[in-house]
Amino acid sequence: MDNSIQLLVDNFVNQIVATVEAAAVRRVQAAVSVALGAGSAVALKRGPGRPAKASYVASPAVTAPAKRRPKQLCPVPGCTGVAAPVFGMVCSEHKKVSKALIKKYRAQRRASK
Repeated sequence: MDNSIQLLVDNFVNQIVATVEAAAVRRVQAAVSVALGAGSAVALKRGPGRPAKASYVASPAVTAPAKRRPKQLCPVPGCTGVAAPVFGMVCSEHKKVSKALIKKYRAQRRASK
């Protein structure tokens, strides 16, 4: 009787050890394939939701951030306001100025350059 219980416990422990080892091997294989960039979509099984951020190994080389474009100024002579698309690329003070006059101001500015 004592021998049969020991045999059952040994079999159960061996099954648990084999299952844990197999899971560890799968996780290591998936991590290595992601690190090397081979089959990352196939190797990892994902659930619903937002994907995790890429690891530092699989990420592309870090580049310098892009420079911001300089602010476009209002084309009216003597005005230092910032132009905005909502006002037709003039400042808020000159949004009522006619488009023909704005076009004339831009032509003058281009000619002076």
